[in-house]
Amino acid sequence: MNKVLLTLIGLGLFAHSLDAQRHTISGYIIDDSSGENLLAANVYEAKSGTGTTSNTYGFFSLTLPADSVELSFSYIGYQAKNFRFLLNKDTSLTIRLSSSVSLQTVEVTAERLERIEESSQMSRMEVPVEQIKKLPALFGEVDVLKALQLLPGVQSGGEGQSGLYVRGGSPDQNLVLLDGVPVYNVSHLLGIFSVFNADALKNVTLTKGGFPARYGGRLSSILEINMKEGNLEEFHGEGSIGLISSKLTLEGPINKGKTAFLLSGRRTYADLIFGPIINSTEAEGTDLKVKLFFYDLNAKLQHKFNDKHRLFASAYLGADVFANTYREADESYETGIDWGNLISALRWNWQLNNKLFANTTLTYSRYKIDFFIGTSLQDALGETRFDAKYLSGIEDLAAKVDFDYIPNPNHYIRFGGSVTSHEYSPGALTLKNAAPDFRLDTLLGSNKSYSTEYAVYVEDDIRWGALKANVGLHASAFQVEGKWYSSLQPRLGLRYLMNNQLALKGSYSTMWQYINLLTSESINLPTDLWVPSTKRIAPQQSWQAALGVARTFEDKYELSIEGYYKKMKNVISYKEGASFLFGFEADWQDQVTQGDGESYGLELFLQKKKGKTTGWIGYTLSWNWRQFDEINNGKRFPFRYDRRHDVSVAVTHQITDRITLSGAWVFGSGNAITLPVYHYPVNAWESGTPGSYNFETIETGGTKNAFRMTDYHRLDLSISFHKKKPKWERTWVIGFYNAYYHRNPYYVIADTETVRNPDGSVRDRNRVFKEISILPIIPSVSYGFKF
Repeated sequence: MNKVLLTLIGLGLFAHSLDAQRHTISGYIIDDSSGENLLAANVYEAKSGTGTTSNTYGFFSLTLPADSVELSFSYIGYQAKNFRFLLNKDTSLTIRLSSSVSLQTVEVTAERLERIEESSQMSRMEVPVEQIKKLPALFGEVDVLKALQLLPGVQSGGEGQSGLYVRGGSPDQNLVLLDGVPVYNVSHLLGIFSVFNADALKNVTLTKGGFPARYGGRLSSILEINMKEGNLEEFHGEGSIGLISSKLTLEGPINKGKTAFLLSGRRTYADLIFGPIINSTEAEGTDLKVKLFFYDLNAKLQHKFNDKHRLFASAYLGADVFANTYREADESYETGIDWGNLISALRWNWQLNNKLFANTTLTYSRYKIDFFIGTSLQDALGETRFDAKYLSGIEDLAAKVDFDYIPNPNHYIRFGGSVTSHEYSPGALTLKNAAPDFRLDTLLGSNKSYSTEYAVYVEDDIRWGALKANVGLHASAFQVEGKWYSSLQPRLGLRYLMNNQLALKGSYSTMWQYINLLTSESINLPTDLWVPSTKRIAPQQSWQAALGVARTFEDKYELSIEGYYKKMKNVISYKEGASFLFGFEADWQDQVTQGDGESYGLELFLQKKKGKTTGWIGYTLSWNWRQFDEINNGKRFPFRYDRRHDVSVAVTHQITDRITLSGAWVFGSGNAITLPVYHYPVNAWESGTPGSYNFETIETGGTKNAFRMTDYHRLDLSISFHKKKPKWERTWVIGFYNAYYHRNPYYVIADTETVRNPDGSVRDRNRVFKEISILPIIPSVSYGFKF
């Protein structure tokens, strides 16, 4: 017994001695000029061939044997730094990387960026904000979501729309996070522009599958967008003046090296230009005031207490305002629609030790929409006034904590939890009438509802030689109307590296979604309603599996090919002929049905990240189906955004240091639509001529989404002219949307075509369907500046 005890003690002392011979290098990787943290920067130790990457907040940790080390720190677009020293104790470093002065410098110094074949993650796309800014844009307005639509597996909702349909999913199945806070409405101007001002953004990452356990709550994708943190070293600004909007971003230190701020604003000004013109055309004695604009405000404050504690506060406020007021003599009329988001976050970073990092966040998110109409009439008896106002929206309050634990180079462990309180307003109408002899004040519509969502997770990025795996479990629960839903969602990502060149990848993930968006398939309206799962409406569920290969060629080109299959359950849709536009119906649950979805396809992505010419080619081959017992007689049908082929090409070429040319070409198979295949007369009545009757005609029949619109294709071009001044720089951008003026279909209308005889008499009338195009070639020009 004593021998066994002594042996165990000896083994313990030996293990301790081995651990004592290992030391941890930890710290932060930051931008030298601004002091901002660099996320996903690469750390590589040449002698051991091991490495790691910085987390979302720039923190890294690498444990190595006591010995001389050769460390390289790199980040795309920055000059790498190399260190050689004797590692004989735990070491803390703050690595400051400087921006590369030329693209050629990037090619030389960024040799050890993490390659696509090295990561266990698949179906994940990171698009640098600076690259997004260089792509051609509608009306010259840089749009993050439209740039993401150029990626394989991502589709738009239609011509000029900024919505995302990812691997067969719908917009509500995308979790869009701005600084970790859910954004429930991502569009301005009925979907033409997104709410994200690129000048205020730091990074954009889209995950389409193989979801790590730290993500949950949606079926199709996770879109993470982080705002800049504010320059800790110097005061800087940038902005632009365009045809429809202008924007300005300011950032700088409040207390140099300790506290910094960011403030960014954007506004359109169609009302300022056209409002006075419209009013000047009105008759004498009348007054017409028009409001027609949208705006965004981003603000952020960071404070560095010390190397281990940082505090961040961020906020976003944005809205669309469409309204007009008309007045004459004794009457006035007022109508309008407003919608927008308000979000905020308070985040505390705490480095507990050189291997453990914590981030605690409190968040608030609100989306609301209101329609209003008012009339007023003044007569001898007094004023008679009528007002109607419709309100709808969703409001969240959440708390979460996330931990990063890096015990050694072979393990990267993440764990944490969150709780979110949801408040839903599915629609309520307030009616008020005030007259000398009558009063009315009433409320119609659905009541508010509440729910609470809980989640915990754990995951580990594990390395076994050529095999790397991300293994995790996401557990969630949802409480609503006294009903509890709960789920365990396993996650797995695998990568096997062959000859240090070609990676074979696979993933499997399950997802649950507890909140739903009641929306029309035809157009993305702000009247779409957010509602919870209930006793009658089960949570949406999905599982997705993917296989693929990835490789880097010549340290310049990345190639990935992925095949995926996704099965969805309890997806939600309006019943045929149902709607819930203003919430007057008895219960929204009576208007919807649930069914199944299926999506599968193949994606190819070839990207060039470095050099004077950068860009990518993407191709998607996909199928997307839906099946509901109460729709299409229970038969399976193609989803509206089922497209067989999608092709995108995006290229940016730096002609000289002062001139940059960009282009983007897209092709997509036509959207699926439903058209009537027969008509019949109803409600006949006698006309003025005896024996002659008129009647109404009803058009109906046909399988749902059995027809296709014309294929879509478009070329966008832009050219930028840069000039550096002693203390600032300016850029002129000239662009052309739909450069070769292809008439892409936006919607289809039914019409009657008259066939005439040679003498002009009517021979026949045929029923035809016509595709309507709304966006021709659109030139744009904008002036940008930085200081």
